[in-house]
Amino acid sequence: MPQVLVEPGQEDIDIPSRRVLITGATGLLGRAVFKEFNENNWNAVGCGYRRAQPKFEQVNLLNSVAVHDIIHDFQPHVIVHCAAERRPDVVESQPDAASQLNVAASGNLAKEAAGIGAFLIYISTDYVFDGTSPPYKETDVPNPLNLYGKTKLEGEKAVLENNEGAAVLRIPVLYGEVERLEESAVTVMFDKVQFSNKSANMDHWQQRFPTNVKDVAVVCRQLAEKRMLDPSIKGTFHWSGNEQMTKYEMACAIADAFNLPSSHLRPITDCPVVGALRPRNAQLDCSKLEMLGIGQRTPFRAGIKESLWPFLIDKRWRQTVFH
Repeated sequence: MPQVLVEPGQEDIDIPSRRVLITGATGLLGRAVFKEFNENNWNAVGCGYRRAQPKFEQVNLLNSVAVHDIIHDFQPHVIVHCAAERRPDVVESQPDAASQLNVAASGNLAKEAAGIGAFLIYISTDYVFDGTSPPYKETDVPNPLNLYGKTKLEGEKAVLENNEGAAVLRIPVLYGEVERLEESAVTVMFDKVQFSNKSANMDHWQQRFPTNVKDVAVVCRQLAEKRMLDPSIKGTFHWSGNEQMTKYEMACAIADAFNLPSSHLRPITDCPVVGALRPRNAQLDCSKLEMLGIGQRTPFRAGIKESLWPFLIDKRWRQTVFH
């Protein structure tokens, strides 16, 4: 018999049988979701667009043929749809492009997922609510104040109309290990905190619940694994950090975490007048997932220190912060 040559080390590589496809895998949340599944015995494939290669597949989600092909080639059991235009002010200025990605592409993805029986998790937002009567349960009636919230709500409807077994996961403002500070509305404040020689106005009106992308990634994986055992896991879910903070309070907590001064930060308690309208307090009630035993919450100070440490300008603080 001819000898079969095996590359050294190849024979014991075990490719997990559970397959997950992650859209927006190059983004802040997508990277965390990819990593979480990949490290927990899932065969994960990520796709992105502008920043995809070499690590991820390059797929334009607006190209229905390309979407069909990757789903049929890979045959995922689960699809986590993280790709979106999530900057409210960009959505206001480019409404058509945002609607294409947030609504049309999401509906098409849901249809393709239904076609192969894959479980789709569509990532949505607390901005589907107007923020007047928190906390919000999954059954509360949405009333988005800005176009971003409207497109994400339309995306939810498009997903559930095209795929009745899909899940919608609404989450609030995110932070985590960023590639650049502008990737998150939380981490972007770090420069203002560090440059204490000039005063900085910080919003102290809108109540936020900063949420670590690692925690959302764990929720997605746990939801997917529960669904593999129980087909009744579908519909709308909420997940959020449980520390209520304004941007001013987040900035002060960031300063405190790195032993930096915060006296130059000025709390602004008026409702913001520029940019897209924001809900005052769109707190999400997460008890539905908690009752399923799903969830993880990283304390804000621990999570933000881990996320921002690489961007600390004055590394002399290393001793005081970590010892």
